Amino acid sequence: MSLAKSYCAELIGLTSEIITVEVDISNGLHSFSVVGLGDRSIEESKDRIAAAIKNTGFVSPKQKNQKVVISLAPADLRKEGPSFDLAMALAYLAAAGDIELETEHKLFIGELSLEGKVRRVAGLLPILCQATAQGFTQVYIPKENQEEASLAQGLTIFPVSSLGETIDHLMGRAGVIPLTPRLPSAMPKKGVYIMDMRAIRGNKSSKRGLEIAAAGAHNILMYGPPGTGKTMLAQSFSSILPPLSYEQSIEVTSVHSAAHILGDFMVTEPPFRSPHHTASYPSIVGGGNIPKPGEISLAHRGVLFMDEFPEFDRAVIEALRQPLEDRHITISRARGTVTFPAQCILIASMNPCPCGKGRDQGCTCTTKALENYRRKMSGPIIDRLDIWLNIHKIEYEKLAAPTSDAEDSETVRARVIAARDTQQKRFTEHGIRKQYNSEMDASDIEKCIMLSDDARSLLTASAKNLGLSGRGFHRVIKVARTIADLGGNLSIEKEHVLETLQYRQKIN
Repeated sequence: MSLAKSYCAELIGLTSEIITVEVDISNGLHSFSVVGLGDRSIEESKDRIAAAIKNTGFVSPKQKNQKVVISLAPADLRKEGPSFDLAMALAYLAAAGDIELETEHKLFIGELSLEGKVRRVAGLLPILCQATAQGFTQVYIPKENQEEASLAQGLTIFPVSSLGETIDHLMGRAGVIPLTPRLPSAMPKKGVYIMDMRAIRGNKSSKRGLEIAAAGAHNILMYGPPGTGKTMLAQSFSSILPPLSYEQSIEVTSVHSAAHILGDFMVTEPPFRSPHHTASYPSIVGGGNIPKPGEISLAHRGVLFMDEFPEFDRAVIEALRQPLEDRHITISRARGTVTFPAQCILIASMNPCPCGKGRDQGCTCTTKALENYRRKMSGPIIDRLDIWLNIHKIEYEKLAAPTSDAEDSETVRARVIAARDTQQKRFTEHGIRKQYNSEMDASDIEKCIMLSDDARSLLTASAKNLGLSGRGFHRVIKVARTIADLGGNLSIEKEHVLETLQYRQKIN
């Protein structure tokens, strides 16, 4: 009887914590316990491990008259999930003398079935991305996770299908072919485009506003009567965003993996998230006993579309203030604090009033109902919406036309990519570590934005007339800078400010 250990990992937020699995076997009356603040799934792992070991050809720990203690260290860190099964089973077999196991610099991650198969686990990619810095060179993972794991670099990753296959490889009886790392361009892609810009008739000015928003990563509010195309415009927005870079793909895939929603495809295109207006506070911002990412983090590097924006709970709307400004969200609970990325473009849509008709189409809402509807959107939230698009009803002749003369998404996307390249070059020249115009702060604006005299005078006068806050004033400058980038202009001219002010009109 002896002691053995192996290594696994626990994901807390997007941070990987190494877990040391220690197994001690001693003489005595039969007992089998797992200590170390595990949840119910870890407590139940004793039965999974025992059955998997028996069905792999070894003697089950439950058939021996011995005392087995499995410790998951550090003991003060709460652990959840079945991903420790493989590491615990291997450490037990080594402690029992059934196999010889060298575990240093090796991670073992996977859930075991009763027959000894290694099942898929969630949250694998962020663990792999941090494993090298934590001193590990080899990782054994479920074969079902190999597509996700192929994004990780700097590790020798062995995808295994069973406990027996893992043991044969470790004992040198048979080899498991290590995974070949692949870049996102070589990964299978899932179609994410719901709508192409060319399919949308009319709404030329609105599509122009979406192009500006995509180029500078600006937040948008679309308002207009039902049936005017707000949802179609929002759905087409993802199709004009540039594809994710390798680093961005790692970020987004890690968030989706941590949220247990990754599936079989890597995230190589900007995500599009559209929660229903009845969604709860934790589902939007994230939360839980062990915090998981919410919709605003799942939309990282993509789009968060909130249809019927005023119908969301007031607390949900106000919770967007900090992440829309800081591009990340911090969730604090009694068990700890975690931070998730939240660099997304918010597209909010709303009707002009609760009945949806608006003042020009025979609105039947009372003054009080209208006030309550508008009051859902506080001044600080409105300040964080850079572009306001008034979506008008489309003429039936345009809807019935056999063909559309609108540009397709690829054409618009090319201009967006060019504008973003211009922004990145400008930031690099001035030593600014930002990616989009919308991220600039006051010092960045002072450092790298040039305003013509006419544009400056118009901006100052318009800000006084509109009663813009300091934040609103700077947002007008940032949108104008994006418009200038789309036109290839070095400085912001008067026409750029005029177009920007068109997107700051009050809701009728």
